Amino acid sequence: MKTTVAEATLAAMLPPLHQALDRFAERYPGDSPRRQPVHTVYGGAHLFRYDTAPRLGVLALRSLETYGPDFATFARAVGLPGAVGLPEHPAEIAALGQAIERDPEGLGRAWPAAWLAWVVHGRVLAKLDREPVEDFRIDFEDGYGSRPDDQEDATAVEAAQQLALGLSEGTLPPFIGIRIKPWSRELQRRSARTLDLFVTALVEATGGRLPENFVVTLPKVSTPEEVHALVEMFKALEAGLGLEDGALKMELMIETTQSLINAQGRLNLPLLIEAAQGRCLGAHFGTYDYTAGCDITAAHQHMAHPVCDLARGLMKVALAGTGIWLSDGATNVMPVALHREGPDGGPVTQHQMAQNRAAVHAAWALHHAHTRHSLVNGFYQGWDLHPAQLPTRYAAVFTFFLEGLEAATERLSNFLSKAAQATLVGDIFDDAATGQGLLNFFLRGINCGALTEGDALATGISLDELRGRSFARMLENRRLAAAAGSKAQGQP
Repeated sequence: MKTTVAEATLAAMLPPLHQALDRFAERYPGDSPRRQPVHTVYGGAHLFRYDTAPRLGVLALRSLETYGPDFATFARAVGLPGAVGLPEHPAEIAALGQAIERDPEGLGRAWPAAWLAWVVHGRVLAKLDREPVEDFRIDFEDGYGSRPDDQEDATAVEAAQQLALGLSEGTLPPFIGIRIKPWSRELQRRSARTLDLFVTALVEATGGRLPENFVVTLPKVSTPEEVHALVEMFKALEAGLGLEDGALKMELMIETTQSLINAQGRLNLPLLIEAAQGRCLGAHFGTYDYTAGCDITAAHQHMAHPVCDLARGLMKVALAGTGIWLSDGATNVMPVALHREGPDGGPVTQHQMAQNRAAVHAAWALHHAHTRHSLVNGFYQGWDLHPAQLPTRYAAVFTFFLEGLEAATERLSNFLSKAAQATLVGDIFDDAATGQGLLNFFLRGINCGALTEGDALATGISLDELRGRSFARMLENRRLAAAAGSKAQGQP
């Protein structure tokens, strides 16, 4: 058969085209199937102890029991959908809760707002008891401040030893790390010394181990050279301490306008990630330094400011498909009581208790709204600064996943049907990235406690496929199974 001009042209084009597609696939592998924490809790390095995470959980539970003792009160405080129609009298709330517990499916259809509030409150309580903190950052920057060198030296060693103790005692959260000072001219030596002292003391105390999911956060990044310098420091530490090549990972904090757009008018984030040489796991948005850099006055610096939406949008555009995790910033209004004692040092009065409750509820509502804003815009992680923010963090995340469950179940079920049809007829199904995104909805929800494995199984995937965490591998296994079935039946 004579070769056509188109076929000859295509044959010449294919090698460079395939090379370009391979480079693209390497740079944009799609969403990572790894578990991403829903938050990072920051705490000063001088305050860190081996049992900080469980102690934060106790404080979070105490706040919830004090200011959101039942599902209706908590739902109204944070502003869950339909919460204004829930009963307010304790006896009526208790009776409604018992009715939902007896028939959750029926009450869910009859009064979805009540069912949602009841489920969210119960799962928040369970989460705070089981795993109150998902990620913690031992902070040597803003949460620690500027201190004498000998004091920071001592803190670096002590914090590392406490981390090692937490590793041996099993009290660490699933993700943990440190935030060093920036690599600016003024602070780079201090930053490098703290990193060296900390990692060295940690490795010595653990016998050569790093905690699972350990990461170093580099703040106020503006140039690829800063990232490259940290990579070189990592390599030197790994070689000197006998760590595996690539063991030390980093996160970058996007807190300056220049970290987004460089002097040449180019998006800077891809260059920062490239300078990390495969060691960067995430990019965290720093709300308050960034808004200050945009000349926003302190009174108007907040998570929902339009300049923050623009910055987060640029982060999404620059890093979409790379597998780099994105994290939003923090709500800086803390849900704390205004009064800790009454007049003349006596007990808190009823009026003061009401003021305390109003202050905490207002801060909870703000934090819940900010967290939901982040989730709607595709930022599944954010910062928390106080244990009383943990209940609202989880309430917002759980509500988000529960509200989207029905639509996600239908979409993934339909998607699996299309993929299966392609497999059966021998066609090529080339949309695994979308499938991974849908699967990640369930993985994220299950990981944080918002959803159950049963919720995911309702889509038609198996438990093994779910725990495999890879849509592409699931399709390949199904394709092989279909081919084996056809062969067994004698089909060509």
